Amino acid sequence: MSSIQQTPPVLSPQAVPGQDAPQSLAGTQAAPRRLAQVDALRGFALFGILVVNIGVFASPFYGTGIADPVFSRPRDAVVGWLIAWLFETKFYLLFSFLFGYSFTLQMAAAERSGSAFEPRFLRRLAGLAVLGLAHALLFYQGDILLTYALLGGVLLLCRNMDSRRALRIALSVTVLVSLAWGVLGVLGLSDPPTADELSQYATEAQAAIGAYRGTIATTIAQHWYELTSRIWGVIVLVQGPFVFAMFLAGYALGRHQALADPWRQPRVLWALCALGAVPGLAGSAAYATSSLATVSRGWELSGLALDLLTAPLLSMSYAAALLLAMRTRPGAWLAGRLAPAGRMALTNYLMQSVVCAWIFTAWGLRLSGSVSPGAALLIAVALFLVQLPVSAWWLGRYAYGPVEWFLRALTVGAWPAWRRVPAERHPDG
Repeated sequence: MSSIQQTPPVLSPQAVPGQDAPQSLAGTQAAPRRLAQVDALRGFALFGILVVNIGVFASPFYGTGIADPVFSRPRDAVVGWLIAWLFETKFYLLFSFLFGYSFTLQMAAAERSGSAFEPRFLRRLAGLAVLGLAHALLFYQGDILLTYALLGGVLLLCRNMDSRRALRIALSVTVLVSLAWGVLGVLGLSDPPTADELSQYATEAQAAIGAYRGTIATTIAQHWYELTSRIWGVIVLVQGPFVFAMFLAGYALGRHQALADPWRQPRVLWALCALGAVPGLAGSAAYATSSLATVSRGWELSGLALDLLTAPLLSMSYAAALLLAMRTRPGAWLAGRLAPAGRMALTNYLMQSVVCAWIFTAWGLRLSGSVSPGAALLIAVALFLVQLPVSAWWLGRYAYGPVEWFLRALTVGAWPAWRRVPAERHPDG
């Protein structure tokens, strides 16, 4: 893909991350063109998620605020701080926003085809749930797909909600949950973790390294332990509420087709950049600093609360900046490279985990705890740079990514065409 469609005439149906445009089941009404800018945003989010996820693969000390005894050099701390500042808690929000936006496009696609939307979407969610559970147990315990499947059912109940009400609820959830964590942060200042508790955390991290370096069975068992002992709490109390808030924000903007031609009002994009970047970067800087091993653990929850409040602003600022960049030649070139990866984002997301599991766990090289933060970042960049041309090559020949094809078949209850016919080879098709 060499350019981004700047003024699409119609709103193109998108699906869940990576799903191709829905087609009319009756075959009598052609689906509108895909929005390449939406695919590019999804590809951009995919890269940011990889940068964060690979840190979890590389070391169980990642995100604990406890110094890794092997990689505690100043340069390791700097890399960790930069990733926390610019990447953590930002890109899954953008991914979630696009899920909500795509939800409205799937509704429109179902209406065009004369199909009942609810059973189609429920089948899609069931497919996501199965994929997510398998992904979490086998490869990556921090999976997001199962959360999407569960909260997607709640979003389905909101499909007739007024867009303004959806935005108010999204804002309320963001503020209230952030404030709740802020209160916990204030309380935590007077009761920080004890030395014994920190020692216990370090012991558990070392045990996790041993499990990941052991066998496939110990790797899966460790994933199950982390899912049931720790990660479910993070999903329920931190990630889940903000995923749903961004679902609603995407749904609200999707109702108004805001991304069909986002350049129609460039001042809005510039305002999002300016208003979101300053508080977003400041809040993220406080969060990244509070996460350093050299800072008292008592500040960790306060930093998290501030980040949770401001991260959505920075995520939207990132998206607006990329959309503005698409109006320039270099930005259009970049977006053209990102769009194919975003079009098959579900396949790429799962493949990232498979590759990382092969590098860091008993599925392959068993390098957990042996790769520095800087090296892990370079691996993430290299992996994504490989995925970009591979995605473009694949979509030049096939109508869907492999996992997207499976999910679409489950959604429509029929086998979609696998190979792309010549008329479909247009890069924006």
